[in-house]
Parts: sequence; C-alpha cells; structure tokens
Amino acid sequence: MTSTIPALGTRTAEGSALQAVLLDMDGTLVDTEGFWWDVECEIFAGLGHTLDESWRHVVVGGPMTRSAGFLIEATGADISLDELTVLLNQGFEKRIGHALPLMPGAARLLAELAVHEIPTALVSASHRRIIDRVMTSLGPQYFALSVAGDEVPRTKPHPDPYLFAASGLGADPARCAVVEDTATGVASAEAAGCHVVAVPSVAPIAPAARRTVVTSLEEVDLTFLRGLLTN
Repeated sequence: MTSTIPALGTRTAEGSALQAVLLDMDGTLVDTEGFWWDVECEIFAGLGHTLDESWRHVVVGGPMTRSAGFLIEATGADISLDELTVLLNQGFEKRIGHALPLMPGAARLLAELAVHEIPTALVSASHRRIIDRVMTSLGPQYFALSVAGDEVPRTKPHPDPYLFAASGLGADPARCAVVEDTATGVASAEAAGCHVVAVPSVAPIAPAARRTVVTSLEEVDLTFLRGLLTN
C-alpha cells in the first residue's frame, strides 16, 4: 500500500540513538514547490482569476485539499475541489516530466544514508501518483517506505504521516530525525514527537525545542542527524 520497498526493521548504526530518517519531498529533496504554484497560477488564469502572491505562503506544504479549497474560496472560481485536484495533479506531472531538479545536497544525503544502512522513508502530502513519479528520479532504492497524503486518514499538519512512517520502519518517533521545508510539515513531525531539521523553502521557520533550522541540505549529513538526538 504505502510501502514501495519492504521495511528494513529497526537496524541502527552502532553507537547511535538514531533509528530512522524521515524525509519530506517537495521543497526538501526536489525543488518543486515553485512548480505547484506555477500550475495553480496557470489553472486559475484559465478560469479568469489571478492568484495573489501572498497566498503562496498559505498553500505551500499543505495537503492538496486544503490548498485547493483555499484557492477556490479566495478567488470564487467556478470549479469543484475534485475537478481542481485532477487538474493540479495533471499539471504537476507534466512539469516533472520535463525536469526534476534536486535540492542542493539531496543526492549526497540519500547516498550517505544508504551506505550506512539507515532506514529512510519519504513522507509527503502529495498523492501517491505524484510520489511514484518523483521516486523514479530520486531512486526508489533509497527508501524503505513512502507515505502519500492520500493514503493516511489525516495528512500534514497532523502527526499521522510521520507516526505511520516510524511504525512502518519499526522505529520510535522520538528516535527519528525528520527533514522538512515548511511550517506545515514541521508541525506534523513535531506532533509525532520527532526531532526536526527545517530547511525553509518559501517561508521562514524559527528555531525551537527539538527543531534545528539550516539554510540548505548541504549542511545536513549523518553525523549532524545523529547529533540531534544527543543535544
């Protein structure tokens, strides 16, 4: 269902309290947050509406139903939530079919986690059809598990996606490190009890307890992630 590769269980590196690493997708591993906004702008332009740039911070990082619902209400566009969801997914798939830029440091981090056999999950609010397309480019071999927004009862900012991922890997959420780029994703991971690395992509995120803010994935490696659980 949500697992694309059989779970690896509770393997941990010797001497480390870190049990698993859980990674967001859009804006964290792949530079696609702007893709979603561009698609939204194009669709609503076709409906005769111009999206306000300030709304971008409202819709980023959230589940599609929330983002799409907000834009319909804000614009008064004559389109249903179901119709808009289909158009958004189709538009995004078309864009990633042409190019899928990785965030700086993403490829190196995934390779390092794989070499050290750290159980890793991809946890996204995007739908399964989108995740599977993106994972083809990222490399499905890097992930023991993937969780899609349309496969959990409640997606981000609720804790369900990260609780599901930790459980699927046989890990204690309190011994998981999460990497996220939006306040919505950070809220989800923190509600699940995980340690969080925030790499803001669109809107600023402030440091807090059990949360470390960095400017790029290039600052994040396995030593850094292990250190989160010992600080």
